[in-house]
Parts: sequence; structure tokens; C-alpha cells
Amino acid sequence: MTPGVAKLVVSLRSAEFPVWNTCDGPDLSPELRIRGLTPETQSMAVFALNPFEPGCSFTTWIIWNLSPSPLIPEGIPPQDVVTAPLNAVQGTNDYGTLGWRGPCPPPGETHRCLFKVYGLDAMLDLAAGAGKHDLIAAMQGHVLGFGETAAMYSR
Repeated sequence: MTPGVAKLVVSLRSAEFPVWNTCDGPDLSPELRIRGLTPETQSMAVFALNPFEPGCSFTTWIIWNLSPSPLIPEGIPPQDVVTAPLNAVQGTNDYGTLGWRGPCPPPGETHRCLFKVYGLDAMLDLAAGAGKHDLIAAMQGHVLGFGETAAMYSR
């Protein structure tokens, strides 16, 4: 971990996705729990990556300008600017769509999704619909905390 970056403890409901967070259900974004946010944290950003899809960092969800909170609720709607159940901005994932896109492995396979959560010292001035590289660039110099977790899904 980078010196000066606080360790965030990130967790999901379980190590295996329930069907409702996948393509076999309504594909709702999962609930994330975060501990270790510092009082200086002004916003959070989340990347979800599926390393089993083509490309080494296939992004299935990017969301930022989340208020610092110990809970990101399940079911964030797939739209650019979110106002409920919380305020946030979402970008374009590597499927070319906005919002969460859950795992959908071929029959007989298991996919793992990695969640990377960043605590930031500012709200980011980044347009809705931006891609992962734009978000990474916007976060430069603003990271106060970092944590990650993962879950799997089998078909």
C-alpha cells in the first residue's frame, strides 16, 4: 500500500454472489460495506473488475462522487447521475453501458469480480459517462484510502 494511504476494509454480503446480482437475476449492483474512512474523506469511487473477461482489467462498474459512508446500498440504478438511493455519478463500463453489469460466466465456469474502493479528498470534476482511464486520471493526487474485496459466481 502507498505510504499515507489509509487501509479501507471492504466487504460484501458473502464470497459468492446471490443470483440477483448476476445476469441470471435482475442484475442489481451489490451492497458494499466500508470501514476505515477518515474524517478527511470527501467522496468515494468504486471500480468493479472481472479478470475472466477479455483484457486484463475488464471493468464492469465505475461509480464516483459517492458520499463517504459505511454502506453503498444494493440496486443503484444504471444511469449516469444517480440521486436515489444515494447521490453518485457513474461511468461507462467495458461493456459500453452505464452502471453495474454483474458476472455472467459460461455454463460450467466460475468468474470472480474484484471491487476496488477509494476514499478521496474531493468530489471529482468528471463528466458522467466517462471511462475508467478518465476516472483514474481524475483521482490522481486525491486518494486518502484504499481497500478491496472479491466475490465469485458459478453457472
